[in-house]
Amino acid sequence: MSGDLNEGPLAPAATVTPPSPKVTRREKRRQRRRRRKIGEEILGWILVPLILLAGYWAINAGFAFFGTTPSVVFDQLKQAKTALEKREAR
Repeated sequence: MSGDLNEGPLAPAATVTPPSPKVTRREKRRQRRRRRKIGEEILGWILVPLILLAGYWAINAGFAFFGTTPSVVFDQLKQAKTALEKREAR
């Protein structure tokens, strides 16, 4: 009886896992689609801000190249619009 007290905890019994069923072609295609969609989402979250930032820099570089600012360009466009409106009113 006293020998039972000195024994340690029992080791867990080895469990037999059944072999996983083979993945069908249809399921493989679904997995590939899911991965591709996730990859496209991640790529979109990275590329869209980069494209917008590059567009902003390109517009600023274009204005700097021609030595002007956006406000001057908009003022000139307004002047052209009013001149055309006056011309049509005649």
